[in-house]
Amino acid sequence: MKSIQLNISGMKCGGCVQTVEQILQNSEGTDNVSVNLLTESAYFDIKDGQLNIDDILHNLKNNGFPSEIYSNDFSEKINKAALVKKNLWFKEWKKLNFAFLLLLFSVLGHLAEGGFIRLPILGNIYFHAALATTALLFPGRSIILNGFNSFFKNRPNMDTLVALGVTSAYSTSLLSLIFPSTGFPCFFNEPVMLLGFIILGRFLEDRAKYQTGNSIGELLDLQPDTAYIIDSNGKSKEVRVNTLAPGDKIQVLAGDRVPADCLVIEGNSLIDVSHITGESKPIQADIGENLLNGSLNLNSTLKLKVIKVGAETSLAKLVNLIESTQSQNPPIQRLADQIAGKFTYFVLFTSLTSFFFWWKIALKLWPNLLNEHNHALITSSHTLHNSLGLHADTSLNLAIQLSIAVLVIACPCALGLATPTVITVASGKAAKKGILFKGGDKIEIASKIDTIIFDKTGTLTKGLPFVVDYKCSSNNKFLLQVSASLEQESRHPIASALIREAEDQQLNFLKIKKISNETGKGISGELESIDGEVKVGNIKWLKESGVNFDKGANHALISDEIKQQTIIGVSINDSLLGFILVGDSLREDTKVSIDKLQKEDLDLYIFSGDRKETVLEIGRILDFEKASLKWSLLPHQKLRNIERLKDQHKVAMVGDGINDAPALAASDLGIAVGSGTQIAKANADVVLMGDKLNGLHYGLILAKKTINKIRQNLFWAFGYNLIAIPLAAGVLYPKFGILLSPSIAALLMAVSSITVVLNALSLE
Repeated sequence: MKSIQLNISGMKCGGCVQTVEQILQNSEGTDNVSVNLLTESAYFDIKDGQLNIDDILHNLKNNGFPSEIYSNDFSEKINKAALVKKNLWFKEWKKLNFAFLLLLFSVLGHLAEGGFIRLPILGNIYFHAALATTALLFPGRSIILNGFNSFFKNRPNMDTLVALGVTSAYSTSLLSLIFPSTGFPCFFNEPVMLLGFIILGRFLEDRAKYQTGNSIGELLDLQPDTAYIIDSNGKSKEVRVNTLAPGDKIQVLAGDRVPADCLVIEGNSLIDVSHITGESKPIQADIGENLLNGSLNLNSTLKLKVIKVGAETSLAKLVNLIESTQSQNPPIQRLADQIAGKFTYFVLFTSLTSFFFWWKIALKLWPNLLNEHNHALITSSHTLHNSLGLHADTSLNLAIQLSIAVLVIACPCALGLATPTVITVASGKAAKKGILFKGGDKIEIASKIDTIIFDKTGTLTKGLPFVVDYKCSSNNKFLLQVSASLEQESRHPIASALIREAEDQQLNFLKIKKISNETGKGISGELESIDGEVKVGNIKWLKESGVNFDKGANHALISDEIKQQTIIGVSINDSLLGFILVGDSLREDTKVSIDKLQKEDLDLYIFSGDRKETVLEIGRILDFEKASLKWSLLPHQKLRNIERLKDQHKVAMVGDGINDAPALAASDLGIAVGSGTQIAKANADVVLMGDKLNGLHYGLILAKKTINKIRQNLFWAFGYNLIAIPLAAGVLYPKFGILLSPSIAALLMAVSSITVVLNALSLE
């Protein structure tokens, strides 16, 4: 199923997320919609091929969310990232400076009215009316227009609440100035302070949000701008990287980064791949070695042949994968987005209810209320230039303050940011360690895993088998020639071992006439100059196929206590030709990684297609219980065992080979080792880059910490609103005389959003 990602402008809170999600879900041809506030993106699948993307983009724009289809052009991303860095926050920074300049004059007005500054114009109410008008028309204009636009389209959001609060304060003050007989107090400072604090909060929030997503920027920085291409005369010249093409020969100097996916054709050097695979130690690159785009050449000049460029390189695909992860929210966020979507309606209702309660009902319940508590959190002795509601002498004045405070203190922003900020930070930290989660939902699943199943070959072991010995009654070289010839068209690690050994012994390969692969068992076929059917595979399969095991080679095998080797049988027709013993060593970090996982109280299993003795020996080395080991399993048997475990556990499967792909797909969480096959990676939910297992423990622990952070953020976001809204509505005023002015409410609202983002950044 094809997917589309959109870049969406105009989203400010969880209510916006819910609105965009509803628009996309109600559009024909969309499925599995996911909208992310932090990355300002939407991700959805195309259902049944019925999709009119132009209508969707038009509908989003009409609702205040201008959008465009996400560009997958790698060079465009790099240019855009550079442009963002160059002009980062410049426009918002100018708006913030303007808003704070107005705020400064407003504060000076307080001082002038109090007699601290002898400059009459600063204390003039018309001057402050002009300040408030300027604040609404310039720094606050986009917020107000967007807020009312959403309100009139019955899709209120955070901007709607701010716009209603600011314009209510301004309108009340303007009425007081023009019609003094209304008895309304003047508080032109409130719109200025409200907008100043809100713009400050959003600026700091954007700064913090940018920091949460800087992992992609760091990866884009790995792409050099230029490369040295070698011409037909053997001379090098500097060219732009985007002009490179597959097949070009380039030169990479010590200290330079590899500009594309390349093959070493001359020289050797140490290569730093830590930013791409998480491997901390440099690797040795010799002739024939594949180098990843973005790798750092440390100590010697290399000549390379370009294999892949641009969007096809490993670096570009890594960036795409992380972007995809960050754009998809886990299920834990869905409830928050649904609540945030309805939240603004609740706030509007609460604000309206508060207004009528304090205007018409409160003084009937507490007749002396205004005389007993004639103060607020911000005190003032001014007459015309008051903070909203201070010294309120009528129930209407008090009702205005509290209803406006309710509007501006509510914070669906925090609800919308609670999850995506943490997911973005987590995916970035995981990528630096060489761990790639394919979506925020995969991180949530990883946090619940209690059972891990390991494949053996290529997962716990290096996956580079080698021929150890032969058990043959006649000619070892003929045994190897026959088996390697039949395995020429196989990509199985054992086939590679046989082929390498035959090449080392300079044996000629026989031409294949006919071939058939038996998954998990072996391979059979016919070879040129060999009379009869040749079979190469495990002993059980050969016996089931009617191969005669009553000859000397079998006796030789039984008499040897060979535990760590895999035994490959070779037969021609029904006659056993002999056995080849193939060994495979453990990865260097396997023991340490398994020890760490065992300490986390996880249930660990090894499911292998190898023979019993080999699996038992691996289990002994790694301290597995015998009950946790299963051997001689075919792919469908692995699946059956996984399904059985899934009935009571959350199961992760770790594998690397073609035979592991079904098991990876069937488990709750499929984890592919990066050195494995492409099909294994495609079916996995998590990819461990490089050749190490040590990222597995870190990834699972990080997933648990991530979900805990999300829960903390959601608790804070919900808790803040549960406390702040009643406080703003005046619940403490009758007994304790505590009021919350709208400017303080705006400041608290900004702090709420920033707190959520900073908590995400504290993830380790």
